[in-house]
Amino acid sequence: MSETSSAATATPPNTAAPGTTVAVTGAEGFIGSHLVEALVATGHRVRAMVQYNSFSSFGWLETLPNDVMAHVEVVLGDVRDPGSVGGLLRGTEAVYHLAALIAIPYSYRAPHSYVETNVTGTLNVLEAVRHLEIPRLVHTSTSEIYGTAQTVPITEDHPVNTQSPYAASKAGGDRLADSYHAGFGTPVVTLRPFNTFGPRQSMRAVIPTVIGQVAAGQTTITLGDLRPTRDFTFVKDTAAAFLAVGTAPAADVVGRTFNAGTGGEISVGDLVALVGKLMDTPLDVREDAQRVRPADAEVMRLVCDASRLRAATGWAPAHTLEGGLEHTIAFFRDPANLARYKTDLYNV
Repeated sequence: MSETSSAATATPPNTAAPGTTVAVTGAEGFIGSHLVEALVATGHRVRAMVQYNSFSSFGWLETLPNDVMAHVEVVLGDVRDPGSVGGLLRGTEAVYHLAALIAIPYSYRAPHSYVETNVTGTLNVLEAVRHLEIPRLVHTSTSEIYGTAQTVPITEDHPVNTQSPYAASKAGGDRLADSYHAGFGTPVVTLRPFNTFGPRQSMRAVIPTVIGQVAAGQTTITLGDLRPTRDFTFVKDTAAAFLAVGTAPAADVVGRTFNAGTGGEISVGDLVALVGKLMDTPLDVREDAQRVRPADAEVMRLVCDASRLRAATGWAPAHTLEGGLEHTIAFFRDPANLARYKTDLYNV
């Protein structure tokens, strides 16, 4: 996102102080539910959008303690509907926009749905923030927009190289956020997390795939390519990064994009070996062809430079990779949690 804006004629006020009401889209999901917890823990009231479903399921929010949910208003809706978004945001002091379709393999099967949610949904949020004059919007990007690293570590100035429909749709949302800040002075800040992991993550991601299979008693693990390297950030640290950019003085963050990651790097193969060690289980890893991305689509290397975020807000990860993995392993070893997953199926 551009660092300056000629159209932003006034500095937006600081926002989202404890006690204020904030909105979270995608609140029922993996990162969203952890962010809701973090917001409540810091004294906020949360209006949480959960995608409408006929089961009245609140997703992972249903697992949060009653003393947390006492400060949460769940709103069933859909970011693809402008009226739904407007109703959610009215009367809030900040918006954390996390709602998205995120599974990379599925984006090849259903690319239109990714555009509708990740681009049009983001447009609806931007329009509502603009017309309702919400003081702060935190827009969620992804490290996938960079594609395979051309230089490391990856700064926010790294070229955009979208290698999947998912990445392209997220880049489209980013560009809309840029344009609304430049053209309307909309108080947007973009957070670009690298690979987040932890309790509640879906089996579409590599860490829960490995841990879930081992927790279910399997020692032969099926995966895709073991060569790519990633910068894995524990989910509580990612939630803290959202809070950091959502509550920092406007002059320090509005109109800017921030990477959030550890600066560490590990290959999928070495990650599997580490999980096996921590779970005290020798693993036999086998490649599953349906899990392998097309040759030109695989992002081979991602490693984060988060120095801009650290300088602006003081944020730094508080968890090591091993520490985060231990928390995640404990979560999946709880039979009640493991029962929520289908560890024997490939989750796209």
